[in-house]
Amino acid sequence: MTDRVYPAAKPTTNGNGNGVTAANPSFPATKAQLYGATRPTYRPQPHHRRSRRRCCCTFFFWLLLIILILLLIVGIIGTAFYLIYRPHRPSFTVTSLKLSYLNLTSSSTLNSKFNVNITAKNPNKDIIFVYQPTTISILSGEIDIGDGTIPSFNHGKKNTTLLKASILSTREALESDAASELKKNMKSKNGLPLKVKLDTKVKAKMGKLKTPNVGIRVSCDGIKVHLPVGKKPATASTSNVKCNVDVRFKIWKWTV
Repeated sequence: MTDRVYPAAKPTTNGNGNGVTAANPSFPATKAQLYGATRPTYRPQPHHRRSRRRCCCTFFFWLLLIILILLLIVGIIGTAFYLIYRPHRPSFTVTSLKLSYLNLTSSSTLNSKFNVNITAKNPNKDIIFVYQPTTISILSGEIDIGDGTIPSFNHGKKNTTLLKASILSTREALESDAASELKKNMKSKNGLPLKVKLDTKVKAKMGKLKTPNVGIRVSCDGIKVHLPVGKKPATASTSNVKCNVDVRFKIWKWTV
């Protein structure tokens, strides 16, 4: 049997056209090819930001809920306290004010003496007020013309207490503007306008229950007095005096 001869495949020629077969060179894989084949392609994951936002919303939701619950509890306690004790603010009235002397020298030095009687009423039948020492001031406009102190006292249930204070100003130097305004007020035909101001702290007692000390300010406006003639003190007109009691809270450095 005769062997058949098959023609060989067309040889691959290189670029120089001489018909010589060129072998394909093999190079080692680069690091980029090795690591790129196994490392997954990075894709951004936007759901992380959405998750953080969801956590913040949850935190603020629970914080707001806790605050609302605390406010609700405080409201319930306050309502129960009011229904049980029916608290009322104490009231104050200036019953008497006498001016012994008021001198303002040419060098704007002030000397003054007042005697004041104030009536304090506690309208509550189940609450006792405990007052710390009280600072009392007399002003003409916004000018302080005398200061004094009322000792601490207990204000019993359904009780009326008479408070007496001697108010002095000794050689107090006033600024020129304040001295000019005071001289003008002293020459008024209707009398020298005055205001009595009391600042103190008070706590309430209901049986064994006590509240913390709370600051209060009592302002009594509408007082007028003529300057005394000779050594006889001048009595002020206090019939139209209105006293307002304001609760004052101190928050850090501010008093409201």
